[in-house]
Amino acid sequence: MRLICDHGRLDTERLGRHLVGARRSSTNPGYARAIAHMAGTLTWRLQAQGFVTEAEGAWATTASGRTLISCSSERE
Repeated sequence: MRLICDHGRLDTERLGRHLVGARRSSTNPGYARAIAHMAGTLTWRLQAQGFVTEAEGAWATTASGRTLISCSSERE
């Protein structure tokens, strides 16, 4: 959620790339693909809890999500 708030609206693919970049690297050849794949699952769960919303194929934090992580505003 912090990545979405800090980077502004992100589609699932871009969010996946940011997640991979935010993690330590691994020698496992499927590591990056698995982390990127988790982006969809993570956002679905955050959406179900009302912390992110999806519009026009991109994820954005809601006011509740920004309050939860103390993010003052979302970049556009």
